[in-house]
Amino acid sequence: MSGIFYGIGVGPGDPELLTMKAIHAIEKVDVLIAPKTEKKDGSVALTIAKPYLKPDVEIVYQVFPMVKDFADSTEAWEANKAEILGLLRSGKNVAFLTLGDPMFYSTYIYVYRLLEHEDVTIETIPGIPAFAAIGSKLGYPIVEGNDILSIIPATADLERIRKAVEISDNVVLMKVYKNFPEIADLLEENDMARQAVMVSRCGLPDEHRIDDIGQHKNEPVNYLSTILTRKTV
Repeated sequence: MSGIFYGIGVGPGDPELLTMKAIHAIEKVDVLIAPKTEKKDGSVALTIAKPYLKPDVEIVYQVFPMVKDFADSTEAWEANKAEILGLLRSGKNVAFLTLGDPMFYSTYIYVYRLLEHEDVTIETIPGIPAFAAIGSKLGYPIVEGNDILSIIPATADLERIRKAVEISDNVVLMKVYKNFPEIADLLEENDMARQAVMVSRCGLPDEHRIDDIGQHKNEPVNYLSTILTRKTV
């Protein structure tokens, strides 16, 4: 009998922000898939889930290439898929851990697409995205009333970002690590810089907050950084 495949969102960083459903799944699975990139050791998602791991759980690290389209690196993805299917078909319950929410800018989405047409049972457990945790922690309403909110990956084309910012009342900017100076200038142009706050590694021991992003725009930015902002009223 095949095992169950769980996609588990572990939230932004604080282990106490995992849902009870996520914790119960982590406690009962036989194998945990911990995603990592080619350039870094360890897994942030695994570190967050560590308090809930059972002593005998098997941990399997899988490298997922950082590419725009997973079809560009099919060899690595197919190898990971084959490994997961092998574990499931041996009767083991397997969990894939991911930061934030599994269906929100997550590597898990590509894994899900690889497995959804296979003869396996998949259960996806939602998690808290970083921007929601930041808003609650700082007392910063993300959106209210009839305001229009845009959630924007800063890795997108700058002109597309500009158009989204111009028509939005409130903005969440994610993945600002590559072009932070350009993003800071764009927010200044659209009267959103004064209301902006950026938090890096939310909920982790080295969490960092920046309020005056214009003064810090030429400093390096951590990959796990999110900006909340809104138009000045």
